[in-house]
Amino acid sequence: MRLEDGHGHLTYSTLVHPGDDWSQMWHSLTTHVPAVRDAVAAAGPFGVSLRLSGASVDTLRDEPDEVERLAGFLAEQRLYLFTVNAFPHGPFKGRRVMEEVYRPDWSTSTRVGYTKDIADLLARIAPADVRPSIQSAPLAFRADVGSAEVVQRLTDNVLDVVAHLADLERRTGRCVTLALEPEPACYLETTEETVRWFEDHVYSRQGLTALAARAGVPVSEATDLVRRHLGVVFDICHQTVGFEDVPESLDLLVRSGVPILKLQEAAALRAPEVDADVVAELERFTDTIYLSQTTELRDGATRRFLTLADAIDAWREDPGGAREWRTHFHVPVFLDDLGAFGTTRFGIEQALGVHARTPLSSHLEIETYTWDVLPPHLKTGDVDSYVVRELQWVRERLAAASPART
Repeated sequence: MRLEDGHGHLTYSTLVHPGDDWSQMWHSLTTHVPAVRDAVAAAGPFGVSLRLSGASVDTLRDEPDEVERLAGFLAEQRLYLFTVNAFPHGPFKGRRVMEEVYRPDWSTSTRVGYTKDIADLLARIAPADVRPSIQSAPLAFRADVGSAEVVQRLTDNVLDVVAHLADLERRTGRCVTLALEPEPACYLETTEETVRWFEDHVYSRQGLTALAARAGVPVSEATDLVRRHLGVVFDICHQTVGFEDVPESLDLLVRSGVPILKLQEAAALRAPEVDADVVAELERFTDTIYLSQTTELRDGATRRFLTLADAIDAWREDPGGAREWRTHFHVPVFLDDLGAFGTTRFGIEQALGVHARTPLSSHLEIETYTWDVLPPHLKTGDVDSYVVRELQWVRERLAAASPART
């Protein structure tokens, strides 16, 4: 939905619903999204964030009638598509995902072609008055990046897509953007690392020269071109898991000229004190198909674990001392008290406070995709009702943080 006071478009990620192929995504889109729209924006229009897997993109590329059916449905239902989640290329529901969610990564031609196909689709069916965004992986899983040559290949492929986006705008008049999403345990993880990659590999003389050659423009125009088409998704959950100060990280991106193309409202598990009782409760969150990257703060130092189970194993070996854990497990944003522990909802409130005063992005999205693996005690309704509560909560917090009108 379009928010007031220049605060952009707000929606939720359809990654929460089944969508590993186009038939699943079509069913989810036509079943759940209208129900949510009716509850929060009955008169419309209501913005859509569409999860598109590689299989779905293949279908839409090869079957033009399906694209027409999609465009017709959106128009009839007072819906508009303004962002696509192209992070997970493969299956994401009902089977082990873990680190496979980052593959194929940005070193591959598969990731490049998949992203270009989505850009072409958005140029066809997104409204003319929005700049649609493509949410994508943080280059690669960190363990898969073993050399400078790999980093260069990751960068070259991103620049290849940026050149495609520039050419697409020249041909169609539609500006599509690519938003990379930093995440724990990935090559782009912290905000500082992300800014450094942009400065060293994209905004550098070498990066701008490479982009200019690909896009067929003078080097003097490459800086504006890359900032027009390439930026980041700032997932509040991811950055709070790393114990970042959210307002400071947002300010760093702004000062560095890295566009925040999507501000993603998501909350992580937080255990401010870890003891045997808390560990026993947290074990209910270890039986999951997703990675649960966990950061421990102990005696002023942080330690990173790939999964919550790894953190628990380390605690059992050395249970003494005060420590705090934050775990990459998305929980509903309106929840703060989960009994034995809490969430990083405070990070969302901080970010919305900044955004209310000085809008950071035109795309706001709630991404609580873990409905299917939430412990039963956190489910008090169906997925649509939870999504509605999340949208209402974000809208209310944003309104409360906005400067009073005179």
